[in-house]
Amino acid sequence: MLKDIFLKQHSFDSIIPTMAAWKSAGEKIVFTNGCFDLIHYGHLHYLAQAAALGDRLIVGLNSDDSVKRLKGAQRPIKDEINRSFLLASLACVDAVVLFSEDTPLKLIDLIRPNILVKGGDWQPHQIVGSDIVLGDGGVVKSLSFVEGHSTTSLVEKIQQLKG
Repeated sequence: MLKDIFLKQHSFDSIIPTMAAWKSAGEKIVFTNGCFDLIHYGHLHYLAQAAALGDRLIVGLNSDDSVKRLKGAQRPIKDEINRSFLLASLACVDAVVLFSEDTPLKLIDLIRPNILVKGGDWQPHQIVGSDIVLGDGGVVKSLSFVEGHSTTSLVEKIQQLKG
C-alpha cells in the first residue's frame, strides 16, 4: 500500500511512460491542478467528480515556492511532500505531478489530457491550457465548488481559535 502511494508521485520525466501506457490502452486522461494546502471535503468532492469524467486522474500540484508566490508568504501550511503524499493516497487520484511554475501550462502541454478540469466559476476559455486541450479535440470543464468549504475559511477558523 505504501509503495503504491509513492508510485503515484511523479516528476515531469516519470509521468511520460505512465501516461503513454494509459493512452495506448485507450484510457481517457483527466487533468486538474491546484495547491491543495489543507485537504477538505470540497477538495475531495471535486477530485472525485473530476475522476469520474475519465479513466485516469492526474493532479498537477503547485510546489511550495509556487504556492508562496500565489497565496502569500504564510502559505503553504503543509509542504509539498505532505500535500503530494495526501493526494497520492486518495483512491480517485492516479498520479500527482509537482510543478514549480505559477501555472500548469508546461505540464498540460506535456500530458495533453483528454479532459481538463478546474473548479470554480471559470469559463472553459479562461482555464490555463484550454487552448491545448481543445486544439487536440479534448474537453474543458469547470466544476462547481462545494459552498462553505475552502482552505481560506479553514485558515480563518484556525486563526479565530488562536485569537
